[in-house]
Amino acid sequence: MTSTSRAGRPRASSRETLADAACELFLERGYDATSVADITQRAGVSRSSFFNYFSSKSDVLWSGLDDRIAAAVDDLSAVPQDRQGSEVRRILTTLVADFAPDSLALAMTNASAMGLDDELVQDAALRQARLSAALRDLALRSGVAAVAADIVAATWSAAVLAAVRAWAESGAGRGTVSERFDDAVQAVDALPWRASTR
Repeated sequence: MTSTSRAGRPRASSRETLADAACELFLERGYDATSVADITQRAGVSRSSFFNYFSSKSDVLWSGLDDRIAAAVDDLSAVPQDRQGSEVRRILTTLVADFAPDSLALAMTNASAMGLDDELVQDAALRQARLSAALRDLALRSGVAAVAADIVAATWSAAVLAAVRAWAESGAGRGTVSERFDDAVQAVDALPWRASTR
C-alpha cells in the first residue's frame, strides 16, 4: 500500500512537488535568492530527497525534457545508420509528442520575473548539445561528412529546443510542441539529412 504522506510520496509525485515548490519560490523570490533548502522546505521533503531527483536547482525545471532527451539519445544510439533521416524524424517527433505544460514551460514564460533569463539560455544550450552529439554520431555512422554532420545535428537539436520554447511562449492551450516542431521541420527541410555523403 502506498502512503500519501509527504515522506512516503511516490517517486514521481515527490519530483513534481519539488518542481512546483521551486517555481513558486522562483516567482516569489527570484532564482538566485532561492536555495535548495528553501525548495525542500516548501516541498516538505529532505535535502537528500532533492538530490535523489536533481543534481542542481536548475535541473528541477528541466527534468521532464531531460527524461525525453535521454530516451531520444538512447534511441538514436541504437540506430545503425539513417541515410534518409527517417529514423531521426521519428525519434525527434516522439520526443516532442504529448508534451504537457510543466515547470519548464512556466519558467520560460516567466523567465524575467523568476530571474532566469541567463540560466535558461545556458541550460538550453547544454540540452541542445547533448541531443546534438547523439545526432552527430548517427549522421557520421550514416556516411555524412564531419562538417555536414555537425551542421545537421545542430540544426535538428535546435529545432527541438526552438519548438519547446515557441510552444511555451505561445501560452497555454495555443497549440502543441508537436505542432511547433512541425513548423521547425519545415524550416530545416531545405537542409537534407544526407547533406553530404561524399
